[in-house]
Amino acid sequence: MIVNSLSLCYHNKLILAPMVRVGTLPMRLLALDYGADIVYCEELIDLKMLQCKRVVNEALSTVDFVAPDNRVVFRTCEREQSRVVFQMGTSDAERALAVARLVENDVAGIDVNMGCPKEYSTKGGMGAALLSDPDKIEKILSTLVKGTQRPVTCKIRVLPSLEDTLSLVKRIERTGIAAIAVHGRKREERPQHPVSCEAIKAVAETLSIPVIANGGSHDHIQGYLDIEDFRQATAASSVMVARAAMWNPSIFLKEGPRPLEEVMQKYIRYAVQYDNHYTNTKYCLCQMLREQLESPQGRLLHAAQSSQEICEAFGLGAFYEETTRELDARRAKLLARSPEEVEEPAEDTSGIIKMAVKFDRRAYSPQITPKMCLLEWCRREKLAQPVYETVQRSLDRLFCSVVTVAEQKYQSTLWDKSKKLAEQAAAIVCLRSQGLPEGRLGEEGPSLHKRKREAPDQDTGDPRAQEPAMPGELCKKRFLALASGKESPLEGW
Repeated sequence: MIVNSLSLCYHNKLILAPMVRVGTLPMRLLALDYGADIVYCEELIDLKMLQCKRVVNEALSTVDFVAPDNRVVFRTCEREQSRVVFQMGTSDAERALAVARLVENDVAGIDVNMGCPKEYSTKGGMGAALLSDPDKIEKILSTLVKGTQRPVTCKIRVLPSLEDTLSLVKRIERTGIAAIAVHGRKREERPQHPVSCEAIKAVAETLSIPVIANGGSHDHIQGYLDIEDFRQATAASSVMVARAAMWNPSIFLKEGPRPLEEVMQKYIRYAVQYDNHYTNTKYCLCQMLREQLESPQGRLLHAAQSSQEICEAFGLGAFYEETTRELDARRAKLLARSPEEVEEPAEDTSGIIKMAVKFDRRAYSPQITPKMCLLEWCRREKLAQPVYETVQRSLDRLFCSVVTVAEQKYQSTLWDKSKKLAEQAAAIVCLRSQGLPEGRLGEEGPSLHKRKREAPDQDTGDPRAQEPAMPGELCKKRFLALASGKESPLEGW
């Protein structure tokens, strides 16, 4: 996926804004389907990206940038290559350039976030924190313009005074960037505050490069025609849409928005096809449902704890099964072709009791899992707690777990999509080998003491936890019985 001659035009464009948790591959593809000309990924931090390895994912036909813990930080595909802009959070010119060179052959443009007011971005001197350091802004942008083959842009907020804002944007223009996006609010303002069309207009009338107007979702943009009205009110070259597109990405359609049910189903299809983590899928669907979250479908979505359950909530169960079979077959074919890529557990497998089992959450009581049953049995028998050793193989990122109980090891021969599911499968193998109850519905269960459900099986509701944070090397982990706290969602800006 190398296109060194690519030149992205920012004149007269409809643009999907960068939004944390929202701007992942399924949403970007959906926005393109509905008429967006350019799509931005969510802000990704330079230090995190520099730890990533570029991996061609043949099973999904994507390019993945994968962290040391095997979490996919950024995923893209050929379909969007000429129209996706990579937005980074940075406060250092050399780091910014290193990230740009890492991704430039897979994206159409490079953008620096200089407007996000959230602590997630500003605490490292990034985002809106840069607005108070014009020297650093100039150095970062100049370094990127000189050092990368892609057009460079930045996204800012207006400063307390119009004079200071115009002085800053003139200095930014002289770095040679291709365009500038202006969110018409000050750093301390939020969506409920009115957007300043006048400030954006003053910037547009001052600069010769394209100005992209942003911030109109709350007051101005309710439908497609409103986008053009906002562009005219700001005299901008293009318009970047955030929340209005998050609520219904079909806002980019000239014919008018599509029914929300249709939009969500299309989004879910992309999420499954590109193996999007279910917590991120769930978060984006919740943003679309908004006031309908208390509807029967909304309650089903809220209860869903897997991509399969999300699909079933929207009548796409058969699609999920078919797509999963196709992906599994593709992965199996790749594994057969490249057996050297497969990483089996770094453990002498002699003496391990094995069965081909999987943990299907729907077959078990919500309050009782195989791991809980196994832990309780060990306590009654005065045995040491079960120890789970879990690995992830690099080719398809599936997990396998071995549980040790009373010096005997147990393992499922079937690899699973998450670490916690693999651990449950290993626990099932141990319980069945001992002829013990495992918590299945209708089964006479063990006498468990009342406890909170184990943390690995709880959905914390945190959409940032997109992939299981599991290192590739062997990891030993004791069974825990306390759930972790929640992190409040970080909205797009």
